Amino acid sequence: MNLDPANVVPWSSDWLWSLPLSVLAVVIHVTGLFFIKQRFDQVLIDATRRNMKVIALLFMAGTTVSVTLLHGLEAAVWAMGFRWLHALPDKKSAMLYSLNAMTTFGHSGTNLEPHWQLMGALEALNGLILFGLSTAFLYAIIQEAWTRLGKRPVREAVLV
Repeated sequence: MNLDPANVVPWSSDWLWSLPLSVLAVVIHVTGLFFIKQRFDQVLIDATRRNMKVIALLFMAGTTVSVTLLHGLEAAVWAMGFRWLHALPDKKSAMLYSLNAMTTFGHSGTNLEPHWQLMGALEALNGLILFGLSTAFLYAIIQEAWTRLGKRPVREAVLV
C-alpha cells in the first residue's frame, strides 16, 4: 500500500489554491453588487416619475457593464494565481485561460500545466456561482425597476 500524499490526495494543491481564490472572487463580486445596488437605489430616489423609464434603461445598461467588469476583475485574480503558481507561461495566456474557464467557454487552446488542471475546473465551478449571482442580481434589479415604474413584476412561483 502506497501512502505517498501525492497518491492519496493527488489534487490537494489545486484545492488549497482554488478555495481561497473562489472565496475571494465571491467576496469581490458581492461587494461590487452591493455598491451597484446602493447606486441604483440613489439614482431611483432622485429620478422623477417622468424620466424614470430612461433612467431605468440607462442604469440597466450601466449595471450590465459593471457586472461584466466585475467578472473580468475576478478572472484577473484567478489569472494572477495561475501566474504565481507558474501554471501558465505569461500574463496574456493566464488571462485568456481564466476568462475561458470562468465562462466555461474553454476554446482558447491554452492549457494549464498537468499538475494544475483540476484548478481550471474549479475556476469554472466558481464562474458558474458568480454568473448565478449576477443573474439573480440583474433579475432583482429589473423587478424593482418595473415595480417603481408602476408595472406589475413577473410573478414568482409559489410552492404549495
